[in-house]
Order: sequence, then structure tokens, then C-alpha cells
Amino acid sequence: MKGTTLIVLLGPTGVGKTDLSIRLADTFQIPIINADSRQIFAEIPIGTAAPTAEQLARTKHYFVGTHRLTDYYSASMFEQDALAVIGEQLETSHLALMSGGSMMYIDAVCNGIDDIPTVDDETRTWMKQRLADEGLPALVEELKRLDPEHYEIVDRQNPRRVVHALEICHMTGKTYTSFRTGRSPFNPQHPSPNTHHRPFHILKIGLDRPREELYDRINRRVDEMIAQGLLDEARRVFPLRHENALNTVGYKELFRHFDGEWSLEEAVERIKGNTHRYMRKQLTWFKRDDQIHWFHPDSSQEIIQFINKNITP
Repeated sequence: MKGTTLIVLLGPTGVGKTDLSIRLADTFQIPIINADSRQIFAEIPIGTAAPTAEQLARTKHYFVGTHRLTDYYSASMFEQDALAVIGEQLETSHLALMSGGSMMYIDAVCNGIDDIPTVDDETRTWMKQRLADEGLPALVEELKRLDPEHYEIVDRQNPRRVVHALEICHMTGKTYTSFRTGRSPFNPQHPSPNTHHRPFHILKIGLDRPREELYDRINRRVDEMIAQGLLDEARRVFPLRHENALNTVGYKELFRHFDGEWSLEEAVERIKGNTHRYMRKQLTWFKRDDQIHWFHPDSSQEIIQFINKNITP
């Protein structure tokens, strides 16, 4: 695949990746490899802002609605699946396009994921008991001390992810971050000896907008999701609420509304606020990668010109 390039279009939620990715796909006559860890689930297209049926009919997308909520899927599995698709694409074209905002999925394809050790039964039992005795907030603080890099990006409301990271820390004496990827996500220019080699050039295009503009777009999008039937979608998947795929902004809040804890108005406001926080977390991750070239999403012609100048001949 000498002389080939993977274009990676990334940015925070609500910034406008979908429309621009379709514009790029049309311009370069290539499909879109979707890097969104929730849009792969067929049952939740509204709450994940998945490409519409019209958009899917217009442009070929990979990894949209391909799995069920009960399916186990991980960043390491996505790495393998996406690399296979990229390989096939680059057999017939000098370009491939991946677009999304899932930080670990993008990092997996660009940098690789090393094998994470299997947690032994003793450590797992010990940590399970600690969660019951000490509670999640105490373990989150411990993770902040033992692995501050992973603390910055992990879902700190997800006991499974926090506990698993601590299991690795205690069992190995190393950070979870050191196993998760061959290079630190916050120092992408300084790979470790374990960094995975990719047989293609990677060109990262980042999209960003002024913060208040992003907040407004997110708020309007949440209102649109409600109008499109997000409540009905959430009710349909409510029996599966304990699946990890539904530990997701939009569903967590509505589930608490269904439980009678919050009014619908409060749940919607919480969705907006939590999406704002997730957007900031994404930008914190992405902004520390100095391989990303940043543009406003409205600068599509400038982006196309930049790609043409920088793709490997």
C-alpha cells in the first residue's frame, strides 16, 4: 500500500463531521469508515445521531448499525475490523476515509492497541469488594492518582471501566494507559518501542467551532432528537439498560426519568449538560495531538485543497 493515505476526519460531538465526511467521500469517490463506538448499534440511531437512511443511501458507510446492543464490541476489535476495510479500500484506491469522534477507536486504528493482561480472579474479587465497600467516587480518586492520563478520558460514571483500569494498575504495577496503546495519547509524537506500524500515511483533519457555537448546536440537536422520537427509542431499549452500550449520554438520563427520579424537562437539560462535558473531554484529548490539522467545518473547500496538497503521491 505504498503511496496510500488514510484521511482521518475527527472532532467533538455536534461539530458537523457527518456532513463534511459525505462531502469528502463524494469529492474523492471513497466510502466512509465510521469511527463512532455507539453508532455501530442498530437499535439506537436517534440518540447517537447516526447517519440517516438518506445519507447511508447516498454514501457507503462501514460500521453503522452493524451490531446489536447485546453484542460485545471493543476498540481492539474495531482496530482489526477497520484495518481490514482500510486494506481492501487501499488495494483499489490511494485514499481511504475514516470519520468519527470516538477517541479510543481513532487511536486504536492510528496507533494500535497492545494486549492488555487478563485480570486474575483474586484481583477481580478484591476490586469488586472494594467497589461495594468504598463506592465509585473513592475508586475514581484512586485512578486519578495511579493513572492520571486514563482518568482524564475514562467515563468516570462507569464502574466497570474504572474498576478494570484499577485492576490492571494493581495487578501489574503499571498504568492502564501503558497497556492500552503503544504510545501515550497525550504525547503522540513520542511513540514507545511498541508502537504499531501502519503501511499507509495518516492525515488527520480536526474540526472545531467556537465553544458557544458548539454548545448551541448540541442543545438544538438534543431538542431535535426528542422531536424525532428519542423517548420512544429509549423506552424500546430500556429492558437492556444494563448493557454497557447504553451507558451513554441520552439514554442514562432518560432511564432515570423513566424510573421517576427526574422530570422529562430535567432529563433533557441533563442530556445537554452531559453532552457539553463529553464534548470538552473530546477536545482535551484531540488538542494534545499535534499531528491534527484544525479547520472550521464550513471551510470545506480549504480542507479539500489541503488534502490534495498533502496526500502521498
